[in-house]
Amino acid sequence: MKKINIAIVGLGFGAEFIPIYQRHPHANMYAICQRNETNLHKIGDAFNIEKRYSDYDELLKDPNIDAVHINSPIPNHAEQTLKALKAGKHVACTVPMATSVEECMEIVKLSKATGKKYMMMETVVYSREFLFVKELYEKGELGKVQFLKASHQQDMDGWPDYWPGLPPMHYATHCVGPVAGLLKLEAEYVSCFGSGTIREELAKIHNSPFAVESAHIKFKDSDLSAYVYRSLFDLARQYRESFEVYGTKKSFEWPLIEGEDAVIHTAKKEEHEIPERIKIPDFAHLLPEDIQRFTTQGVYDVAENTHLSFTQGAGHGGSHPHLAHEFLMALVEDRDPFPNAWESANWTSVGILAHESAMQGGKILALPDFKNAAE
Repeated sequence: MKKINIAIVGLGFGAEFIPIYQRHPHANMYAICQRNETNLHKIGDAFNIEKRYSDYDELLKDPNIDAVHINSPIPNHAEQTLKALKAGKHVACTVPMATSVEECMEIVKLSKATGKKYMMMETVVYSREFLFVKELYEKGELGKVQFLKASHQQDMDGWPDYWPGLPPMHYATHCVGPVAGLLKLEAEYVSCFGSGTIREELAKIHNSPFAVESAHIKFKDSDLSAYVYRSLFDLARQYRESFEVYGTKKSFEWPLIEGEDAVIHTAKKEEHEIPERIKIPDFAHLLPEDIQRFTTQGVYDVAENTHLSFTQGAGHGGSHPHLAHEFLMALVEDRDPFPNAWESANWTSVGILAHESAMQGGKILALPDFKNAAE
């Protein structure tokens, strides 16, 4: 059985994936990388990992590493991805892909030139909610999809130093991913408006004043558009990472409050019978048996070992083992992962250009043709 030697870079949120790779039948959890050597050895000892690097460039020189899974701070994603591709490594990277459209294009082109796979590890498109709606769609139960909507609202006060004042749409893949990913649509252009203001000390960091940014996305070669909105600071709202799909037969709506049940609306029933609350099933059965447990538990599900992205994100919908499995199987089967390089670039650039649009009063901005650049 083919085994892929995996190196995890960044051991905050990244530690969540160590036990998954250790138990996956096609993975060898080969190495870890962290600049803080105390934490590096603490994690290495806890998970019995021999190969440890405090220098990313040294890690990339190791010829035994097949693929890197990057979980470093956002400003490092593009640089570390490009270095890894140039070093002949496959790349999985936490969101977003990059912080500029130009970097996104560079990654797409380099992935093609090197023949190495790239996957952005977008949690929402492997959450149990997304997998549930995807199953409804594929069975024809939604009918013709007519509209898609998503939101990601979160209070980021108290997060690490690269978060304060971040433009809301610069971290938009959690809401762009599901509306584009369900029907495998390609965003063609975007228009976005800003609303409200954040406090001055935050706004001046990125010269981004808006409390909320809301965007419309038009999809290429499709009659569909989608609406997404984001907030990060100075807004009273429980964490909500939602997506909604409206079809001719059935529609799916995310609950307003975390912990409540989602709603299915079914057409042509008596008015009071149209909505129905439903329990979302788990989709661990899609995974190898040895990693099925990780849809409901992981490193960060105990009180003394919490990570904000996990606790605020409701465990990311059980997505982590699905993400690792998809990346590994793409390498084993020599196929593109989902999302691949051009899809990841498209989703990330929607947010980047949406913010630019908001700063220009809602101007329509076209996305580059990442797909053709990848072919």
